[in-house]
Amino acid sequence: MDLTDLSAAAAAAMIARGEISSLDLVQSCLARIGEREETVQAWAHLDPEYALEQARRADAAHRAGAPEGPLHGVPIAIKDIFDTRDLPTENGSPLHAGRRPQADATVVARLRQAGAIVMGKTVTTEFAMYQPGKTANPHNPKHTPGGSSSGSAAAVACGMVPAALGSQTNGSVIRPAAFCGVFGYKPTHGLVSRQGVLALSRPLDTMGVFAGDMEDLALLGEVMMGFDAGDPDMVPQAAPKLRAILAEGAPVAPRLVFVKSPVWDQASADCRDAFGELAEFLGEDMDSFDLPVPFEEAVARHRTIMVADLARNLAREYETGRERLSDKLREMIEEGQKVTAVDYNRAVDFAAVLNAGLAELFERYDAIVTPAAPGEAPEGLAATGDPIFCTTWTYLGTPALSLPLLEGKTPLPIGVQLVGPRGDDARLLRTGRWLTERVAEAAQ
Repeated sequence: MDLTDLSAAAAAAMIARGEISSLDLVQSCLARIGEREETVQAWAHLDPEYALEQARRADAAHRAGAPEGPLHGVPIAIKDIFDTRDLPTENGSPLHAGRRPQADATVVARLRQAGAIVMGKTVTTEFAMYQPGKTANPHNPKHTPGGSSSGSAAAVACGMVPAALGSQTNGSVIRPAAFCGVFGYKPTHGLVSRQGVLALSRPLDTMGVFAGDMEDLALLGEVMMGFDAGDPDMVPQAAPKLRAILAEGAPVAPRLVFVKSPVWDQASADCRDAFGELAEFLGEDMDSFDLPVPFEEAVARHRTIMVADLARNLAREYETGRERLSDKLREMIEEGQKVTAVDYNRAVDFAAVLNAGLAELFERYDAIVTPAAPGEAPEGLAATGDPIFCTTWTYLGTPALSLPLLEGKTPLPIGVQLVGPRGDDARLLRTGRWLTERVAEAAQ
């Protein structure tokens, strides 16, 4: 058995039963990293001996009969914008080189409490924006893995770890998941704490996860959720029962609606053809719908918020080291410096108007089906691809999935994005599983 083929849930179960050890699993992951890292370049910080020592401690705790969490002994990769008390967090920029946080980000602490092994830190683009890091696409290293969670998506795609953390301010979970052919999950905005994570935009920043199957998305999502007073957008509430509802399965066939969105003209020919085939395959199980005209403003409103918040949150970096910033990021910060308070507040408030319109759509449908990206991962490593198909849903704070169900002519993966109503993450995951299984059955 190749242990790198195991999902996080399967590996945790085998460790709990004593069928494998955490040390076995971490050693297998390190061996895979040794085979692929020179080409893929997924890691920003990796200390193999430290990873092995964590595994030894996990195994010792298991032998001693200590209580075990749902991820006991399972290695997880962490995007290098999440603070880690035992590894550097450099945010993809030379301006933060050598930065050593004193405490874990809340989500990292929750993963550790669940028993996870922090395998290392994965490559992020510069300050989790557009300037690429060193990572290549595991399917074809001449193509981008997407961004900004480049290393996390790539590490999962080639079996270096069963799951990894990412974040999304525009398309930084859904797009790289699509390009690398893995499952990606961006929860509802405000369900996962951002305390201890690089702050770019309070209305937009959302934590996410990459994995090899739907069960792992639910497992890690559930572990990550839980109220944290350190995040001003969280409210005390019971965490969603993601795993239980996913395990129940859909009681009836979900109602799906294909939404091209106002940016459909930016989809590649391969993407259009693939979604046409998906629509034909689903037949009566999927309707189509054109979003009303006001949704055409979503991309511009998102841009207003994002650049203004970049100007605020990266003000120190701009003032003290602007020459070390990429031209793209520097231009975005300077654009944000010119945004007026009136325009910013209008952009924030307009999201509520669009969400009210979506609420009516979600009364009729369980999920929206739409592209996760314009098509396959573009060739070249000088850019990370266009996040345009994610922008509206990030702006609205809705939960989203990227499902690796389609393929282009290259062939490289084409992701199917599912979008659900805010707060109904469990049902969205269940719908994603239903769609994944239906496509898989047809392919057999």
